[in-house]
Amino acid sequence: MAKPELILVAGPYRSGTNDQPELIAANVEHMSEVSLTLYRMGHLPVMGEWFALPLIETAGSKAIGDEVFNEIFHPVAVRLLDKVDAVLRIGGPSQGADEMVRIGREKGKKVYFSLEEIER
Repeated sequence: MAKPELILVAGPYRSGTNDQPELIAANVEHMSEVSLTLYRMGHLPVMGEWFALPLIETAGSKAIGDEVFNEIFHPVAVRLLDKVDAVLRIGGPSQGADEMVRIGREKGKKVYFSLEEIER
């Protein structure tokens, strides 16, 4: 197996959901399932949501997209990009996930677009 990598899983969170909780939950579930697959491949996955959502709740956000949410949600993932080895972009259209790819590339990170591209 290749050296295990710390991989940021970047996919849609709000995109295409009209902020409907059940659709957002489905997006998170998809990212979580991909994260589990990465883990079982021998890598360490990470999702910005794992860090951001508890902080957003603690900071007193009242609604998705409010000032507190926006202060924390994407900036957490951007900070994670300094720590990870790679980004795995999954799912459909997402400005946020595309931003993680763009910034990841700027920081010299590997960018994957499928699990098949990642060494086991």
